[in-house]
Amino acid sequence: MTKDRTVDRADSTGGDVPGGPELTVGQVAERSGVSVSALHFYERQGLISSRRTAGNQRRFDRSVLRRVAVIRAAQHAGIPLATIAQAFEELPRDGVPDQADWQRLSGAWRQDLDRRIHQLTALRDRLGGCIGCGCLSLADCRFVNPDDASAAGGTGAKVLEP
Repeated sequence: MTKDRTVDRADSTGGDVPGGPELTVGQVAERSGVSVSALHFYERQGLISSRRTAGNQRRFDRSVLRRVAVIRAAQHAGIPLATIAQAFEELPRDGVPDQADWQRLSGAWRQDLDRRIHQLTALRDRLGGCIGCGCLSLADCRFVNPDDASAAGGTGAKVLEP
């Protein structure tokens, strides 16, 4: 019979058993390369979870290391925390998600990344054209005013209006 991971493993002195299945926030920070304050933030955002000991100290299941690794990788790819949180809502709350869970998650993020890469590439190409021509003409500039779209808004500095 397996033990519930949320059981408080303590020795006769009331301290935690070294090498037990749970990690302190400091151990998670050290092993994941994420600051303690970032872990607290992730927990407040619902991205990771912990339990409290009788002494009100956080204890994390070791599976949190995988979640933190995914959070870091996703952030490095420019995926917002809100998007990560949405994806995590579809995963098991406790324990280690399986390969199919991670494939589904990364597949959705890949589509978003491909879309953003396309947008950034188009922006880069338009920006290069604007700098290259040196026209400084808002009427003709392909970057600031593509196809003279601002002309439909009347006269004045429409691009700068809030």
